[in-house]
Amino acid sequence: MLGRLMPREGKFFDLFNAHAERIVEGSRELAAMIGTFTELEAHAQRIDAVERAAHKITHETIALLHKTFITPFDRDQIHQLITTMDDILDLIQDVAESVALYDLRKVTPEAKQLAEICQMCCERVRTTVGLLTDVKRSDAILKCCEEIDRLESDADRVMRSAVSKLFREESDLKQVMKLRVVYDLLETITDRCEDVANIVEGIILENS
Repeated sequence: MLGRLMPREGKFFDLFNAHAERIVEGSRELAAMIGTFTELEAHAQRIDAVERAAHKITHETIALLHKTFITPFDRDQIHQLITTMDDILDLIQDVAESVALYDLRKVTPEAKQLAEICQMCCERVRTTVGLLTDVKRSDAILKCCEEIDRLESDADRVMRSAVSKLFREESDLKQVMKLRVVYDLLETITDRCEDVANIVEGIILENS
């Protein structure tokens, strides 16, 4: 059923892919922002622009969903997929805003590592979504989902280690609070990527 409907409903997949590209673009800006910790405002502005572009894609997808009689897979799954993808970019934007809001003056190696993991997760999301047009490639899709799960677990470990180190070594309470917020947001980005993977797994298992 899925294979027969896909050619007529390809617009949904175009929108998914366009949104996934924005996710990767935003994650790269964030990794560069946290990694170099220079030109913070310029990075934040570019992240804002990417988030706005992605939000338009989300609205276009939902509008198409309301107008389309036959969809390539379950309507709820389409809605969950695009809105969860949008959540990823919202969180990326939240990190950039938090850096400015809390006047963060420095970051730790752990924050940089988490930002790098976020970027890798987002790149896997793009690959996973890009494969959705061909349900026969279920093995490749599920492998990408497993990679996202593994990266999310890596982020959990880095997060736990980072928080432990922060409370042991950082004497400035304000800095502790600021970095804890950034750590939480970065780790949550990988959680949302894992949510996307779980949605895709459900789509594949139901339609393959």
